[in-house]
Amino acid sequence: MAITVEKPDIDGLGEAVAALRDWQSEGVAWQLHPGDLGWFWRSGAEATAAAIRIWRRDGRILAVGLLDGADLLRLTTAPDVRRDEELARRMAEDVIAPERGVLPPGEVAVEAPMDALLQDLLPGHGWRTGEPWTPLRLDLAEPVKAPDLRIETIGPDNCHVWADVMRGAFDGSTFTPEKWRAMATGAPYADSRYLAGYDERGDAVAAVAVWSAGAGKPGILEPMGVHRDHRGHGYGRAITVAAAVALQELGSSSAALGTPSSNVAAVATYKSAGFHARPEVRDLTRDA
Repeated sequence: MAITVEKPDIDGLGEAVAALRDWQSEGVAWQLHPGDLGWFWRSGAEATAAAIRIWRRDGRILAVGLLDGADLLRLTTAPDVRRDEELARRMAEDVIAPERGVLPPGEVAVEAPMDALLQDLLPGHGWRTGEPWTPLRLDLAEPVKAPDLRIETIGPDNCHVWADVMRGAFDGSTFTPEKWRAMATGAPYADSRYLAGYDERGDAVAAVAVWSAGAGKPGILEPMGVHRDHRGHGYGRAITVAAAVALQELGSSSAALGTPSSNVAAVATYKSAGFHARPEVRDLTRDA
């Protein structure tokens, strides 16, 4: 059967999330996680569906991609087809040709598992390696000690607190309670938890979202931020530890995240929380 690529409708989002959940396991690159779709869901179900690309063969989903912005495709495959030549060539053709509707013309980037055959094919078509990212991981087999920071679980009634910290943590952020509520309508929401940390004066100083893929599977942190007015006090480390505790409570086997290697402070924060850096990974980019 020929491999096809499709853009799902809203009803098809659950199938994409289910495939990503099924593909998560220890020792397998988590390049795209159900939580990545959950975080994107802040833009609404229609926008999320418009950003998804699904590759199938004989009805089976082989790969899922997320257009995380107009010029970045984050994708992963079922573990058993990472080196499938037919799939790799079809995906390469689709990302190279703008008329295929996967990536636009001009400067674009692809994030794919480092062991995927696609990584070998694109450089032959004018693509090059991009900036390095550092994956970090914390094994949750042993109990994680909760931080001293007061932690509150965020829900619909106090989501404005989480939104305020996110806007204060990321320059240019437009995150709002309405976007939080949009996330709460998504299929990955049931496996998520949102936390806020408070200082001794009762001010919300840090926030994080964690996403489980089910018991015994790796979970991720996405995003984590410390309000710019409260940096330098160890709150990033504390909220990261709290995130690990939450994922452990959700049954995750490990906690993982990725950050640009150039963000030395972020890498140091995660390491201070017990996370271990893994070998760097790189995007593939095509210049304009």
